[in-house]
Amino acid sequence: MTMDDSQPELRWAPLPPQPKRTGRIWLIVGLSVAALAIVGLLLFFLLPRGDAPTPSESASPTPTASVTPTSTPTPTPTPTTTAAPEPEPTPALTPPPATDPTVEVFRGQVSGWLNSAPRGLDIIAGASGQDALPVVDTLQQDAQRMSDAQAPSSIASKWYDGVTDYAQRLTQLQAAITNDSGVPAAVDAARKSVTALRSLVGL
Repeated sequence: MTMDDSQPELRWAPLPPQPKRTGRIWLIVGLSVAALAIVGLLLFFLLPRGDAPTPSESASPTPTASVTPTSTPTPTPTPTTTAAPEPEPTPALTPPPATDPTVEVFRGQVSGWLNSAPRGLDIIAGASGQDALPVVDTLQQDAQRMSDAQAPSSIASKWYDGVTDYAQRLTQLQAAITNDSGVPAAVDAARKSVTALRSLVGL
């Protein structure tokens, strides 16, 4: 056997045709284009645009509508004056009729003034000139108090008439002392008048 007989015989045969992959390639290309388009849109909207005007520091701000909320003052409630209810008219109270004092009670009320009168007249009779005028003033004040006192109805008329006469005698006595004339006679007239009052109340 020769060397040529031991080697297999090589024959060239055509290769089988490979399957066409055109559709798959176009699918990959389409997906890639779509992905690029999505990325481009995202970059377009997210990245700042180069042609947008940049704010300059020297530009004066344009007044806009109030951006910050302004606090509106809360209206303070105005105090309303409530009209006070008008007080009901108080019925007029008629004072009770004054009780008629007894002569004994009345005597105790006026005895101090009636007892001071004779002593005052004695002082006036012994005084000289104008020194007696203050005593006359005191007796006149006592006479006014006796006139204001409520006398018992049984002696009221005589009492008030007697007090009026006594006050007139004191006025005459004051004039006599001022004129320095007729003082003793004026003292006697006043003493007689006050003695009648003392007798009326039982002194």
